[in-house]
Order: sequence, then C-alpha cells, then structure tokens
Amino acid sequence: MMKRKNGQGNDQGSGRGEAGCAVEVTLGLIDGKWKGVILFHLQEGLLRFGELRRKMPGITQRMLTKQLRALEEDGLITRTVYPEVPPRVEYALSQTGQRLRPVIDALRAWGIEHKARLAAASAASQKPKIARKRAA
Repeated sequence: MMKRKNGQGNDQGSGRGEAGCAVEVTLGLIDGKWKGVILFHLQEGLLRFGELRRKMPGITQRMLTKQLRALEEDGLITRTVYPEVPPRVEYALSQTGQRLRPVIDALRAWGIEHKARLAAASAASQKPKIARKRAA
C-alpha cells in the first residue's frame, strides 16, 4: 500500500487505515477460486466430502481436500469424523464461518447482478449493425 505524509508528519495510507488491513485479512481467508464456493455450499448445513464434490464438478479431489484443510485451519469450518465403517466425515460452518454468511451472500448477489450486466453488454455488442446511408 502506498503511504503518504499528512500535514502533521504522520504516515497515512489511502485514508482507510485499519479497515483496509481488515479487508486484506478477510480476503486472505476466502481467497482463490474455491473457498468462497465451499463456504457458500456449507451454508446449507452439514455436507460430506462427496456431496461437496458433486456440487462443484470443476474441482479435483486433491484441491477440495486442500481447500477444506485450509478453511479448517483458519477456523471457518469444522470437520467431524465418525468412528464408522466406512468412515463418515462431515463438514460444517464453524461459528466464525457462520459470521461470514452476509459476506458470502453479498458476493453472490453482486455476482448475479454483474453477470446479468455482462450478458446484457455482450448481447448488445453482438446485435447486427445497420448501415446508415449517407446523405448525398
């Protein structure tokens, strides 16, 4: 972040101070292609690994495992292993993860709106252009 000096000689960021750092921390926790999607699906409730994988057909087993571990380490999800054969493992939002619900919902709402705008812009740019006759 670029810093500048104000009139009193204090370092000042972009005028956002600690809030900017908080945004960086939050985005760092949900960064990447899959973490936000995983958190979105876990808003439904408990899900097993296979259920999560089916909801995200583009993710590999290895990547899903990696992302789930990271979310668990960051305290955003819980992993419960049941002593059964075959083993049953369930994932859920932790209390901290539950507090991200409004953030994930806002991202979803913005994405829906932005996707619609992109589709409209794309459709408008693909309309056939009618040649106008020049006045002679």
